[in-house]
Order: sequence, then C-alpha cells, then structure tokens
Amino acid sequence: MAFDARAGDRSVSRLRRDATRPGLARRHRTVPSGVDPMGVEASVPEPEPVTMRLDGRVALVTGAGSPDGIGYATARRLRDLGARVAIVSTTRRIHERATELGATGFVADLTDESEVGALADAIAEQLGEVEVLVNNAGLASRASPEVLRPVAQLSFEEWQAEINRNLTTAFLCSRAFIGGMAERGWGRIVNLAATAGPVNALPTEAAYAAAKAGVVGLTRALAMEMVADGVTVNAVAPGTIYTAASTMAELKQGLGTPVGRPGTPDEVAAAIAFLCSPAASYITGQMLVVDGGNSVREAQFR
Repeated sequence: MAFDARAGDRSVSRLRRDATRPGLARRHRTVPSGVDPMGVEASVPEPEPVTMRLDGRVALVTGAGSPDGIGYATARRLRDLGARVAIVSTTRRIHERATELGATGFVADLTDESEVGALADAIAEQLGEVEVLVNNAGLASRASPEVLRPVAQLSFEEWQAEINRNLTTAFLCSRAFIGGMAERGWGRIVNLAATAGPVNALPTEAAYAAAKAGVVGLTRALAMEMVADGVTVNAVAPGTIYTAASTMAELKQGLGTPVGRPGTPDEVAAAIAFLCSPAASYITGQMLVVDGGNSVREAQFR
C-alpha cells in the first residue's frame, strides 16, 4: 500500500499520538540475578538472549532511496535478520526500493513535523509499532548535495538546510517513536553521524560538521533519557564510504586511509545492524566510528 505524506494521504488514521508525552510506565532498572546493589538479594528475570535476530520486529530506516546507499544496505540487513522493514525517502523512487527489498515504502519530508506524524500513523496501521529506528536520512546525495562554503559566505538558509536534514530529521523521527518504545520496554535507535564534526573537520563543511556533532549530542542525551525503559540509542560515524554520491576527491581520500580504500555501505550497515540487535543490549550512548582507522592515525606516512 503506497503512502505519500506530501500528497495529503488520508488512508490512515489521523488520530495523532502525543509525541512529546513520556512513556506511560517507566521500567525499573534490572540487575543480574544474585547481584546485591542495595544490600538486598536481587531476583530478576533472565536478560534477553544474546542474538542478532530481529524476527517479527518492525524496523524503520530513513533515507533509503538510493540502491547504492547506506540506508538501502541497512534495510536489507535488517530484513535478513527477520525484521519487518519500512523505508522512507522524499521521492517516490522509494517504492522501487521497497519492491526490491520486500519492504514497505513511504514518501515523506522528515524535516516537516506534520509529515513525520503522518508517517508514524501510517507505519503503525500497516506494519505495527516501530521498535527499531535507523535515522539515516540527511546524508548528501547527487540530488541534494552537501553545501560546501566557508562560514563567511554561508547563507542562513544554507545553514538551516544542513541542520534540518542532518539533525532535525533525527530529532523528529526519534521523538515520534520513543514513547511507544518506552511503553513496550524495548527499542533500538541508531543515528547516522559522521567523522566530520564529532572527530575531525574540513574547511567549507561547518554546517554539516555542526549538524553531525549535534547528532552525537542528541544520541547521548536521548540514551540517558531512555536507559530505564529498555531502549538503547547509539550512533554510527562513517568516514569515507563509496556510494553513488561519492566524488572523486572523496574516493581519493578513501585510498589514503590506513586500510587503503574507502568503505562500503554494507560495512556500515553491518555495524548499524549489530547496534539494532538484542546482542547490543548493554551498549547505549556510544558512537562507533567506521572509517578504516583514519581517525586513529596521527600522521600520513609514506
């Protein structure tokens, strides 16, 4: 069933859940059986199995319109782990990707609060409540290239555009689903950061770097807010990754990494999928860098 928030789709319920309302019931923190944190022997259920499987869970991957991108590769991995996958982008090509993946495609502008709300309703009606959220939307593409301009020449509109598509999208989508995750006592959120901003920076990338650094700040704050509710929130920070949107300059940068090549979308997707899985239950508020060791090396050696 096709859904297009921009077309004013009315095939789903317009009863909006209050995205700003906290979960109805805060889960108590649990400790392993036998551990005595307060001088009283604790007896709690066994922790969830250490498994990568996501059988039956509903997963949403944003920004999955490109068949060569990180979002598409992530959706494919989550599908292979047993998740029921929803994907979303700003254009109707998402329905082609959905057909290829056996997923459900949605069209929405994730910088628009009302469209994110309509998307949440549509997914709930067609697939069920989202339990796994991958905030991948915002990475540059050929259709929507990154703004490369020194701060002195950067317009306020260009600044806002970079912040909105890289940071606001993660905020709005996370806010739309965290209430339901908290009420059910389980959830996974993985945000796509980047090495630019949290780890390093290049001239002319101030807006992008600021947005991606903001993604890490959002990740850590939200992780602490949700830690008692069985919801983990982490970030993955790719370095130079070979996608259809890669420029020649970026590919040359990839050749200069310690590994000697740019990364692939599948390699980033593998890291994301792990953090989405039950196996990552004791990891939250973290940023996993996937850059071939580039951020570790102190200097370029010949």
